[in-house]
Amino acid sequence: MKKKLALMMVAAMTMASVVGCGGGSNDAAPAAADTETEAPADTAADTEAEAPADTAAADTEAEAEAPAASGELIKVGIINNDPNESGYRTANDADLKATFCEENGYEASFAYSLKNEEQINSAQQFIQDGVDYLLLSAADTSGWDSVLQDAQANGVKVILFDRTIDADPSLYEASIVSDMRAEGDKAVEWLKSQNLDEYNIIHIQGVMGSAAQIGRSDALTETAADEGWNIIVSQTANWNAEEAQQIVQSVIDSGESFNVIYAENDNMAQGAVAALDAAGITHGVDGDVKILGFDTNKFALEELLAGNWNYDGQCNPFQSSYIDEIIKTLESGGTISEKTIIMDEMGFDAETITQEDVDTYGI
Repeated sequence: MKKKLALMMVAAMTMASVVGCGGGSNDAAPAAADTETEAPADTAADTEAEAPADTAAADTEAEAEAPAASGELIKVGIINNDPNESGYRTANDADLKATFCEENGYEASFAYSLKNEEQINSAQQFIQDGVDYLLLSAADTSGWDSVLQDAQANGVKVILFDRTIDADPSLYEASIVSDMRAEGDKAVEWLKSQNLDEYNIIHIQGVMGSAAQIGRSDALTETAADEGWNIIVSQTANWNAEEAQQIVQSVIDSGESFNVIYAENDNMAQGAVAALDAAGITHGVDGDVKILGFDTNKFALEELLAGNWNYDGQCNPFQSSYIDEIIKTLESGGTISEKTIIMDEMGFDAETITQEDVDTYGI
């Protein structure tokens, strides 16, 4: 409970500091983080979040002073996926830039790629440049041990954000991430609750090997095997709308029957729907095809509100306030009590979503 109160206080304090950096951050404060994920409900996840606590422990407040007592800027190297990849990634990148700026005591350098090899090269360069902290959202879960060992040997502290990696936890300070498997489980539980006569599913995957793809894919494929659902095609569209449209068009051209599209992000769901519209196939609440997406882009939630899509799973992009607090704690000589922080996330159903949900959670 102390951890939750402290983190919520951090979110409030960081939002105040972000204003000084100007632009790039969502109006809504980041959702409260937790280290445990609740078991998926049998029905669609509700759309209410707890209000942030307005008190916190005194020692946490003391730790949240300016990051560098000497007045020198803290050097951070931030490795992220392409900000043009999706609305989620754009919001995530803007959130980081709003927090890690000179006004907040940071000198930040950014590197972007959807390829693990290129990200690793960027990480090695940041280490050579002598950054104090390396912030990492990995394109792939594997292959990071060597570079993290190099970082540790050179006194560079590593903090993971957004995505997990397969590495010894001793090689990084903390991990502020989404539970991608829990996101998938919530979506699949919702799909199961629809009690369709049969399930013929087009499965559109994200970039293979990424934490988001692995978690969301495993949730569907394991449940499909248990329930006897038919996955017609399971193919990557690399988070891209055009590639998703081509996958769905190919299934339409084959004449094979389907009634569910499970797309692992909103952009791919959007591309899939474009193929349905071109073929005159109905979708959404009163349509022939159920549409599921992820990330809660505002356009996707608007499609739910209009009844054109059926379900959208949240992936919270606002991790910077938590990273900022961890750095401040380490800089003040403190220790991190919880190594892994799981972002609090929800699922939205077209039957229950409201305009307030769209305005509050759309990114």
